[in-house]
Amino acid sequence: MAGGVGTRFWPKSRQAMPKQFLDILGTGKSFIRHTFERFAPMVPPENFLVVTNVRYKHLVLEHLPEIGEEQVLCEPVGRNTAPCIAYAAYTLAKRDPEAEMIVTPSDHLILNESDFRTIIGECLEFAAANDALMTVGIKPTRPDTGYGYIQVSDGAPISKVKCFTEKPDLELAQTFLQCGEFFWNSGIFVWKVSSIIEAFEKFLPEHHLLFSGVMNATGTDAERNIVELAFSECRAISIDYGIMEKADNVYVRCGEFGWSDVGTWGSVYQHSRKDRYANAAPAEGCYLYDTRSSIISLPEGKIAAISGLKDFIVVDTDDVLMICPRAEEQNIKKFIDEVKYRNGEKHI
Repeated sequence: MAGGVGTRFWPKSRQAMPKQFLDILGTGKSFIRHTFERFAPMVPPENFLVVTNVRYKHLVLEHLPEIGEEQVLCEPVGRNTAPCIAYAAYTLAKRDPEAEMIVTPSDHLILNESDFRTIIGECLEFAAANDALMTVGIKPTRPDTGYGYIQVSDGAPISKVKCFTEKPDLELAQTFLQCGEFFWNSGIFVWKVSSIIEAFEKFLPEHHLLFSGVMNATGTDAERNIVELAFSECRAISIDYGIMEKADNVYVRCGEFGWSDVGTWGSVYQHSRKDRYANAAPAEGCYLYDTRSSIISLPEGKIAAISGLKDFIVVDTDDVLMICPRAEEQNIKKFIDEVKYRNGEKHI
């Protein structure tokens, strides 16, 4: 899934070049490139499908030269994860109705990829042998209010899901952490194509009707028009709300493999190398004085002298400079709305 705009990483992430195509962590590779290479040892190149906005098709092919144009499924408009997954599932069903399907965001960080692939392999084995909708759970390390939580029914490695809770408040998140029965919802899923299509038919019948039409049109001249019709008429809804919270055959494989959705500048700060004053800043061209616990992002070749900041985010680009306290990064959307209102979309 590679269609998001990544507004929380503004001004570095833009509508024309969103987060999944950026090297925000300074590894030398984009998020989508890392995701492809993470799965490449267990999935041949011809078995990848990338669902993205039509405007990003050229970027996908640029970052993933191993795949062909027919493997990039273009959404005419974003409608959240359920339509995105439906588009891929029904397309895949036409190509191979017996297929097993791994669904992953294109912009997550996973530090221990070997353990991660082992867990995905276990999920594939379980899904192949059972009519199960699998999700991957992460053992929480803190009472984070930005993640969804999964409650498990027992302590087995693969456990039936009791319930989902979306982004609890701090007090409830602390209770979840102490309880030990709750795991973060990674947004990574594994199932047979036939199982997820059956779930769409049962819980999202309007999506089933629209995207079964896409399946029938795949590879024909009518495909583009049918896809546009499906996305124009389908309801925007997440796979969690639409199916996972309603189905009774949902299982979770919980694990620890250094996962983060790297969803904010704050999470980038957590995963970045820091100097002795806890600043995450470029190794060259950044001169810091009496500055601590801040994250600095500069264009290549840019020099910055910064003095007197503590716990700040500083992001400089060719046309936008953003400076705000780390504790107030939730205001980034407000910044975007104000800039858009006053200056149009040229800086968004």
